[in-house]
Amino acid sequence: MNPTPGKINDSLSDSNSEDARQQQIRHKKKSSTELPQPGTTQGSCAFDSAMITLVPITDVAHVVHGPSGCAASIWGSYSSLSSGSMLYKIRFTSDIDENDIIFGGAKKLYKGILELERRYKPAAVFVYSTCITALIGDDIEGVCKDATEKTGIPTIPVHCPGFIGNQNLGNRVAAEAMLSHVIGTAEPDTTTPYDINLIGEYNIAGAIWNVLPLLEKLGIRVLAKITGNAVYKEVCYAHRAKLNVLLSSKALINMAKGMEKQYSIPYIEESIYGVEQINQCLRSIAAKLANPDLHERTEKLIVEETAALEEKLAVYITRLQGKRIILSTGSFKSWLIIFTAKKLGMEVIAITTKNNTEEDRTRIKSLLGQDGIILEQNSSEEILQIINENQADMLIADKCHQDTSLTAKIPFLDINQERNHPYAGYMGILEIARELYAAFYNPVWEQVCQPAPWEAGEVGNSQQEDI
Repeated sequence: MNPTPGKINDSLSDSNSEDARQQQIRHKKKSSTELPQPGTTQGSCAFDSAMITLVPITDVAHVVHGPSGCAASIWGSYSSLSSGSMLYKIRFTSDIDENDIIFGGAKKLYKGILELERRYKPAAVFVYSTCITALIGDDIEGVCKDATEKTGIPTIPVHCPGFIGNQNLGNRVAAEAMLSHVIGTAEPDTTTPYDINLIGEYNIAGAIWNVLPLLEKLGIRVLAKITGNAVYKEVCYAHRAKLNVLLSSKALINMAKGMEKQYSIPYIEESIYGVEQINQCLRSIAAKLANPDLHERTEKLIVEETAALEEKLAVYITRLQGKRIILSTGSFKSWLIIFTAKKLGMEVIAITTKNNTEEDRTRIKSLLGQDGIILEQNSSEEILQIINENQADMLIADKCHQDTSLTAKIPFLDINQERNHPYAGYMGILEIARELYAAFYNPVWEQVCQPAPWEAGEVGNSQQEDI
C-alpha cells in the first residue's frame, strides 16, 4: 500500500524545521492553484535524499524499483565509507521498461529480489519506489512482504517517488521506513548506561571515524550509527540506547521524535564540525547521561584535545592570518569554514546563503559583522565583482565556480559533497587548515598570475617603442 497524501503531509508537519516555517511565510501570498515549475526537484528530490539516508547501511542490498537511470543518478555522488561490508556499493534495479509500465513491474521486482537474496545473502533488502512505479501503482509493500515470507530476509519498502517532495521529505520518508520496519526488531547482546545513537551523520569521507575514538576514551558506547558505516543489526536494536544525538542536521528529527515517543529515548541536537561545537557536543552528552565522573573525564579530554589542536594549528595561523576569503558552499560546510577561518585569523568577507534557513542567515550576519556581505544570487558575476571590490585572497566554493577564481587570478579551494577529506571533530579542523594552506600556497597560482606569453610580448614591444 502506497503512502496517502495525508501521511505525506503528516511527515512534513512532524518536523519543526525553521526552514519549513519560513518557506510557508514566503509563499503565503502565492495562489493555491500555482503549479510547480519544471525541474524544481531536479538533483534533490525525495528519492535521491531517501537513498542518501539509507545507502550508508553497508550490509544491505538497496534495490531501485524503476528505470536504470534512477539507480545511476545517486550512486557514487556521496563518498560514504565503510569499515566492513561493501554490498551497499552495488547497484540493484528492477530496470522497468515500456512493457512493465503497461503490464506492471511487481512480478519482475519479486523475481529480482529472490535472485539477489540467493546470490548475495544480504542482511536485509531495501526497495525504493520511483516516480514511474508509483504512478503505475506497483504494490512494493506486498512484494516485500511476500519476499520476506519466502526467504526469511527482511525486505523493507521505502515509498519515496521523487515527485512527492524535496530533499527534506525524502529524509523523513527514510526515517519512517526505519521506524516502522527496522528499529525495535532485534535486541543487543548487552547494554550499558552509556549507550547512545548517532543520528544524521553519513560518514562522508570517514568523518565519523574522527569522533568515535573521542567517545571511546570517555567510555561511551555508540550502539547504533544512523546511518554512516552502519550495519543492519545495530539499527534494529537502536531502541535500547539511553540517548539519541542528532548531528549537524534536522533532516532526521522526525526519527528522534519518534523514538522519544515510542521508546522514551531523549534526544539532543549537536554538531561535530568546529572546535566549540565538538566541545559542546561532548559536554551535552555527558550532562544527559548524568554521571559526575563522566563529566569530569569529559572536561579533561576537552582540555587535552584543544591544547593539542592549538599547538598543531600554530604554524598555519602564522601563514594564513589576515587572509580574506569568499565562501560559496551549502549546508553545514558554511559553518565549518567560518569557524575554522576565524580560528586561523582569516576574514570571511562574503558568503552565499544557498541552502540555508532564515535562522541560519541571521546567524551568519551576526558572525560576519556589519561589514560582512551576504550574496543572494550566487552568480559568477556577483562573486567576481565582490572579489575585485574587496581584494579577496581566496575563493572557497563548489567546482562550478573554479573559472571565477581563475578569472580573478586568486587561489581556489573546492569543497563539495564528493570530498575525500573528513572534517569532523578536532582532526577535521586540522584537515581544513591543511587544505586552506595547501590551496593558498600552491605554486600553480604564481603561474596563473603571470601574464600570458603573448601579453608579455606586447608589453616588451611597447617598452621598445617608448625607448
